[in-house]
Amino acid sequence: MSSSPSPRKASLLVIFLAVFIDLLGFGMVLPLLPLYANEFAAVLGIDKNSPQMGWLLGALMASFSAMQFLFAPLWGRLSDRIGRRPVLLIGLAGSAVCYALFGLATVWKSVVWLFVARIGAGLAGATISTAHAYIADVTTKETRAKGMALVGAAFGLGFTFGPLLGYFALSGNEATPGPGPGYAAAALSASAFLLALFKLPESLRPGQTPSARRGWFNLTSLREALSVPSLAALLLTTFLCVFAFANFESTLSLLVKDENGPFAYNYSDVLLVFAFVGFVLTLAQGFLVRRLSGRLSEGTMATIGAAAEVGGFAWLATSLENPSLTTLLCSLGVIVTGFAFITPSINALISRRSDPARQGGVLGLAQSVSSLARILGPLAGLPLYKSSDLAYRVGVVRGSTPFWFAAALMCVGVLLVAVSARSGSDFDAPTST
Repeated sequence: MSSSPSPRKASLLVIFLAVFIDLLGFGMVLPLLPLYANEFAAVLGIDKNSPQMGWLLGALMASFSAMQFLFAPLWGRLSDRIGRRPVLLIGLAGSAVCYALFGLATVWKSVVWLFVARIGAGLAGATISTAHAYIADVTTKETRAKGMALVGAAFGLGFTFGPLLGYFALSGNEATPGPGPGYAAAALSASAFLLALFKLPESLRPGQTPSARRGWFNLTSLREALSVPSLAALLLTTFLCVFAFANFESTLSLLVKDENGPFAYNYSDVLLVFAFVGFVLTLAQGFLVRRLSGRLSEGTMATIGAAAEVGGFAWLATSLENPSLTTLLCSLGVIVTGFAFITPSINALISRRSDPARQGGVLGLAQSVSSLARILGPLAGLPLYKSSDLAYRVGVVRGSTPFWFAAALMCVGVLLVAVSARSGSDFDAPTST
């Protein structure tokens, strides 16, 4: 009996390390993705400053999230049948192959192969839901939240240190993007695969009840959520918040690197800026939010976060008229901190407003809403950025259009949070007679 906790702790550590190492590769490649495609646009005969290029970049950025949205439920169901370990190994091996293909695509200067690599990486990365199922298998109800937090920590750390590793993977001559980051990401995913292959045992036991199946959209959960006014508003707030952040995140690389933009920095600077974003997000979620969450209500936290995002996006947009690295980093810090405040608070409110017997379905629906927002955000932000020349003619600072759009969306978000937090109540709250 006394020896059982040790394998479980060892398994959690292996899951953490595997996800962290794989996410290092993701964090390394993501900031450079639109820049590579921008450089290779001439191969397709597309003007890289045209709105058409914006749609192409948006589709490239959205393809990863779209594959995760489509395949995460399928991987989860497969893991219920054949086990968690083989699905996780397939995902890690697939990531290694797709990141290597990404490196080759940069050698071939092929936007088409960039699409193939990102679609494949999204399909392989969709096995992250299986990592959550693995944790559920090896933890008790009392320790499950701590176990799930490991995956969140791995995401935050991977997104922080991945761009830093990408910085060192770049070659000395940065006139054109090279394959180094893609190959380095492939090596990291391959090492995570080997770690899981030799150190990760199967968690699904014979006769064990499979985890709840999760579809793309559970219509029953959708109807039940929309029947509660505050839940409907919270789900809409989730969509707006994630949509606005994805719109911003997808355009940040171009803002920093674009030779026609306000900064025109190099590839190394792009990676350092993304590392700063990851560091602020980790710091805000790991320290600031945890310390304040016991003192402030979820509604207050979410309202503060939404208002901070409005101010941060507006600050970033207005600062582009007289751009500086200081104002860029400060405005990014406000935006990211606001995002760190609002997302856990909204999820907590959704959980509290839901029927405990149907809470899993409602929270799954919230995740689906977030996934859709991550798909659609780049499809809006990048065309808006590429339309900046048109916006410039009507008095909007070049490059600022996506950020004004995000600020406007979050103004609606502030109102929705304020209304839903004050008008709703916990599901089991006693009603007055």
